[in-house]
Amino acid sequence: MTYTISGNYVAACSCAVICGCAVDAQPRDAQGGTECRGAAVFHINEGNLDDLDLSGVDFAFYNLFPSHLTAGDWKVGLVVDSGASDEQAGALERLVSGREGGPFGELAQFFGEYLGMERAGVSLTDGETPGFRVEGRSEVSFEALKGMDGTPTTIKNAMFGFAPEYQVGKSTGSSDAFGLSFNGDYGERADFVFSSEEEGAVHGRV
Repeated sequence: MTYTISGNYVAACSCAVICGCAVDAQPRDAQGGTECRGAAVFHINEGNLDDLDLSGVDFAFYNLFPSHLTAGDWKVGLVVDSGASDEQAGALERLVSGREGGPFGELAQFFGEYLGMERAGVSLTDGETPGFRVEGRSEVSFEALKGMDGTPTTIKNAMFGFAPEYQVGKSTGSSDAFGLSFNGDYGERADFVFSSEEEGAVHGRV
């Protein structure tokens, strides 16, 4: 089976200042903790798994990284928007859990525990006030860091990035899903493309 999904995402986690997970660094939070608890919400503008249309579906990916990413033993969970069909939700679970190969298939080697899929209202806001909401679980807003020219600060070519270039900044709000609770500190957003034709990490660079 083959898939391609593209759209945009907003992510938040407990890491302080800049999350180092994308470059396989040891996570650090403001209290001195050394794990990363986070969530990312993705809106699929266009996408499909074989003949199944996934366009318009929102989903949330929750994580606990207990150390630097290649140390493994990740805990991950998935929430698919309640407006998606059961067939669409099942397809996204197969994709995100790594069963359909591609970048998520490569990342699955680091999973210690897949926490399963749940259904709830999932929404992503972009534009001037970006953020996301997962009904009964998460409500987070994002503010980009700005450079000297006033444009958002970006990171390019990170080993484990969700995109080849993404904005970084601060997140506020809280999250509690799959027992992985955290308060937002770091945040990021970008456009994404994931495909079963890719190899390596999320955007196909390792």
